[in-house]
Amino acid sequence: MKVSLKYYTIKYLIMILLLIIAVWAGLFYAYILDEVHDNVDDGLRNRKIQIIKAVYLNPQLLKNNDFGFNEFKINSIREGDYKNKSRLYNKMYYMEYDDKDQPYRVLEADFIDQFKMHQRLVIRTSTVEEDELIYDLTTALVVLYVFLVISIVAVNGYLLNKAMRPFYLILDKLKKYQFGVPFPQEKQNFSITEFEELNVEINEMIERNELVFYQQKQFIENASHELQTPLAIVINKIDLLIQNENPDKKNLNFLTEVKNDLRRMVGLNKSLLMLSKIENSQFNKTSGVDFNRMISKLVENYEDFIEFKKVEVSIIEKGIFVADFNQDLADILLSNLLKNAVKYNNEEGTLNIIIENDRITFQNSGASVPLDKSKIFNRFYKQGSDHTSTGLGLSIIKTIIKQYPGWDIIYEFEDKMHYFILTKNKA
Repeated sequence: MKVSLKYYTIKYLIMILLLIIAVWAGLFYAYILDEVHDNVDDGLRNRKIQIIKAVYLNPQLLKNNDFGFNEFKINSIREGDYKNKSRLYNKMYYMEYDDKDQPYRVLEADFIDQFKMHQRLVIRTSTVEEDELIYDLTTALVVLYVFLVISIVAVNGYLLNKAMRPFYLILDKLKKYQFGVPFPQEKQNFSITEFEELNVEINEMIERNELVFYQQKQFIENASHELQTPLAIVINKIDLLIQNENPDKKNLNFLTEVKNDLRRMVGLNKSLLMLSKIENSQFNKTSGVDFNRMISKLVENYEDFIEFKKVEVSIIEKGIFVADFNQDLADILLSNLLKNAVKYNNEEGTLNIIIENDRITFQNSGASVPLDKSKIFNRFYKQGSDHTSTGLGLSIIKTIIKQYPGWDIIYEFEDKMHYFILTKNKA
């Protein structure tokens, strides 16, 4: 799933932060525990020196054989058990107040008293419970982590929104930009150098594109105009030649073929010009178009052509197909679909135009074999051996549909009927 830059950075920031805090927590716990033990051990060693000094001053302390409120005891040991080095270790002792064992840090030190007897001094002191320390540390870290995440999300969101505001302005400008449409070149100064450079480069790119677009448009229009004029003149001269010279049948057929080829060139020229205009987004203006009404009007306009082919046309309205569309493109789209369905139909064939809220289906009889789905909308692809076709009708339809995201047209063949199904995105 795609996410915005802000949430993308926050997601990975949180994951990395969680890993760092987990590692840091382990190291911090080990460090704190080591510091606690060091401090306790230093205290025990200091108490050892003080107690041994007190024993030399007060021999009664040698009778302190059990842990009392002073938390030390002295017991006689054999000479063979005597050890010069002090020992430190952890040990659990039962505590009446808590009614459970509690952790203690214990120091054992052997010494020789003033009576030349070997004694063992055992001193204990309560230490932090490791499980409670872990619990408290974990709780503190969880609270810290939640606080950090909320703070980072808030601060990062605020800073990113502020820092990325120029980017969104540039992006919005690009979204609104269309070829051939006047575009206000407002001077904008951004505090971030990269965005300032990006804005300048995009403005220069738009200017270059507009220049190329204008030159291409002028070339196509000029070329089309220059081709249309001599073609029209040649066709008129052939008409005059046919009418005035009384040519024989062979020459008449030859002139007729030449005339048909020229007419095809005229149609091809117009179609290519139309494709170029559509692809260059020269039909930008849109409005609410009632496709039901437009189809009914087109069927009336092509009544002579339909009667000539003896095709029975039925308009089946199951809904109202209304869309925000360019009026001229809608007329070209539906005209091409209608002409295609009639032209390649059988004599005395049928054409059903089924209109629904989000779909229009042109269902017609015709060739008994399906067309090639992979090529039917390609330029210059011709159905069968029709030499009068330019092979651009369906290509123009597909090019128009591409101008509208969410729209599509597909071809199906079922029960010896050809289906061209136009669908739009649901509002």
